[in-house]
Amino acid sequence: MKTAAKYFLLICAVAASGAAQSPQAPPPAASSALAQVIDRIITQENQLSKSVARYHPLVETYIQHVKPDQELGAVPEKDEYFLGKLNLAGGIDDHSLLSGPNLPVKSLKFFNRFFSIRFLPSGFAQMALVDEAGFDRQHYDFEYVRREFLGEVRAVVFDVKPKKGSGAGRFLGRIWAEDQDYHIVRFNGTYGPTTSYRHYFHFDSWRVNMGPNLWLPAYIYTEESDFRYVKVRSLRFKGQTRIWGYDLKQGGREDEFTKIVVDAQNPVRDQSDTPADLAPVGSLRAWERLAEENVLQRLEKAGLLAPEGEVDKILTTVVNNIQVTNNIDIQPEVRARVLLTTPLESFTVGHTIVISRGLLDVLPDEASLAMVLSHELAHILLGHRLDTKFAFDDRMLFADEQTFKRLGFRHDAKDETAADQKALALLENSPYKDKAAAAGLFLKALSARAGELPALIRPHMGNRMADGKTVSRMAQLMNSAPQLETARKEQIAALPLGGRVKVDPWSCRIMMLHNKPVALLSAREKLPFEITPFLPYLTRQSATEQVAAAGAVGAGANTGDATGNGGGAAHQPKTPGVDDDSQGSTETTTAATEVRPATPAAPPKQ
Repeated sequence: MKTAAKYFLLICAVAASGAAQSPQAPPPAASSALAQVIDRIITQENQLSKSVARYHPLVETYIQHVKPDQELGAVPEKDEYFLGKLNLAGGIDDHSLLSGPNLPVKSLKFFNRFFSIRFLPSGFAQMALVDEAGFDRQHYDFEYVRREFLGEVRAVVFDVKPKKGSGAGRFLGRIWAEDQDYHIVRFNGTYGPTTSYRHYFHFDSWRVNMGPNLWLPAYIYTEESDFRYVKVRSLRFKGQTRIWGYDLKQGGREDEFTKIVVDAQNPVRDQSDTPADLAPVGSLRAWERLAEENVLQRLEKAGLLAPEGEVDKILTTVVNNIQVTNNIDIQPEVRARVLLTTPLESFTVGHTIVISRGLLDVLPDEASLAMVLSHELAHILLGHRLDTKFAFDDRMLFADEQTFKRLGFRHDAKDETAADQKALALLENSPYKDKAAAAGLFLKALSARAGELPALIRPHMGNRMADGKTVSRMAQLMNSAPQLETARKEQIAALPLGGRVKVDPWSCRIMMLHNKPVALLSAREKLPFEITPFLPYLTRQSATEQVAAAGAVGAGANTGDATGNGGGAAHQPKTPGVDDDSQGSTETTTAATEVRPATPAAPPKQ
């Protein structure tokens, strides 16, 4: 728990710069306290602008252009996608992860046009930092608004305006600063001034506590409902930017050395009961497993694959349900992992099923998840194996930006068709047999939106689930599905993006969100495959977490054990932690009761 704030907070609702003109000037003590708080916020922000230069996390931006719809309000009409390394000292690195045949040139060009120096002088970093060119009293006026909770974190709120003549690219909007050390944890607004050749978009930028005295950018939501440019044109879009992987330097492995126990007298021996030498089939399986492990470790090191954890166990439970009811015993055991990116995809790496975070988000129920996992399980049963060239470690020695060029797990059309037929047979004998119609309804919803969302359905490493409006996976399930009724609010065929899985921006660990179900008011709130705003529930790390994070920040090591067991569910049908009736809403911000003793004084009544 952090110590109490150093400054005794007596805040009045008058900006310090305008106090002289106010009819009722605040008491000198209150004005002095307000000035100290503003100075502390400015100091922390400028310090952050310098300290973030050593981080190079992944940044993913997904944008949906929308058009008016009479029944649904606004629906996507096209989309754009970017994935790369973020350099907070100088904007976006030139080395995108999306090179090669999977990236339309227009996508990267759009991103550069959207966030480039031409339109946003400081590049994308300007939406992660309030003003890297100079956030100070010489360029800005501050006006206190109120105090409020963002999750468990109480914040002081200020409106911020650039002074006249302060220059281009200055922030205009509202900031929230946590009231212990006065780091800005959220800022909402735009940059300006806008001219005929320079345009700025509105955004809502959030930071997350990742260690003692450390709040780093994590989420940015951008939206324009009627942006006019070139006088006769308008732009309507919404976009999500996620930043994660701040602690990728060591790949999460060096902390294992702190756990080594040296036996001075007795040599260490393998305690397993298996013979030292393997039979030929066992040797082949071990060699294939080595290739599998090499690939998974390389993806995790690049920040693309989440470390093993609780979500993997949920997925493995569904896989086990299918295996048990089909009397299948696969060795080595089948595991499941999560790719941290948004595009909808799943694939196998040896005996490991990988499913993307975006696909997990939009699946409406357990039966739909079983449909995806059964297809990949079928590939394993049919012997569609990983190329064992990856068992040679030198093939893993490449830059992160080369990952999608060096690693791919696509199957040809013949293997995909065979996997579909095998998966249908597996589902027929599974606990999900009577719920297969729900999976077919999801595929119908995918078909209805896929034509407008090519970037969302374009996989990084696996096969497409749809090509245009044609579903290319498990399409036979659509025959038994009910009719898709987009205007009927009771029919939830697919969920919005961001409603299932939460990613820790520091360690890349993931957890399932347990959102309270929300009763929809109309079909406009169904939002299948759509983007919604970020409203994270902010928390401070516990004392134990801060000690671990402090060591990681100082030594560059991972804050947790990235080799924890993520599989091994019991071989009997179970009910995993997937809520069938979830509406997939994003994590909401609610006022929380104050739980810490450090309490600044309340602002004086006016």
